[in-house]
Amino acid sequence: MAHWKKITGGLTGISAGSRSNVWGVNSEGKIYRFTNDDATPWHGVPGGLTDISAAADGTVWGVNANAEIYRYTGDQGTGGHWKKIPGGLVRISAGSRSNVWGVNSEGKIYRFTNDDATPWHGVPGGLTDISAAADGTVWGVNANAEIYRYTGDQGTGGHWKKIPGGLVKISAGSRSNVWGVNSQGQIYRFTNDDATPWHGVPGGLTDISAAADGTVWGVNANAEIYRYTGDQP
Repeated sequence: MAHWKKITGGLTGISAGSRSNVWGVNSEGKIYRFTNDDATPWHGVPGGLTDISAAADGTVWGVNANAEIYRYTGDQGTGGHWKKIPGGLVRISAGSRSNVWGVNSEGKIYRFTNDDATPWHGVPGGLTDISAAADGTVWGVNANAEIYRYTGDQGTGGHWKKIPGGLVKISAGSRSNVWGVNSQGQIYRFTNDDATPWHGVPGGLTDISAAADGTVWGVNANAEIYRYTGDQP
């Protein structure tokens, strides 16, 4: 895969909050954090998750096979632990400590209220995958592979704008760094032009994650891990 560097290891889901904050989960639900050392790239983190999301500010959230929600707290290294947050989600995305969104098994959309006591505020719409960025950008895709960008007020006054194309996974690192994959594993990058929104990128992936700093990671159907090097000198 041109411009993709294979990284040792095996993951089925990956999330890059920044160049130095990359987490993933494997097919058994085991959790790993990138060590920033390609020779020994992954450090195991206690717990079990099926989806994970890392933000640029160090925030990490995850959900497990029972749709239970967890936020990583304390030391962002080996001394941290997972705090259970009320609610039930199957996909979660943390753009920052205050911009966390998720979807449940019925496709209902929720946004974190920043209050652990009553943590989730329902947002109209229906999605199967969602991605929130540090700058407030939110994108999602639904069960028909239709693509939506959240626009307007980031509170109750926002709405979803349909963007042409078809994707099954999407990741927004920022307003200008949005990537996705379709049902065939083909990779696309947002052009920042709603009229002709997607530019094909060589390679094949089943999950992808874009960060605010331009970092992009992905995994394929064989759980192989890749880091995008196309933007690097």
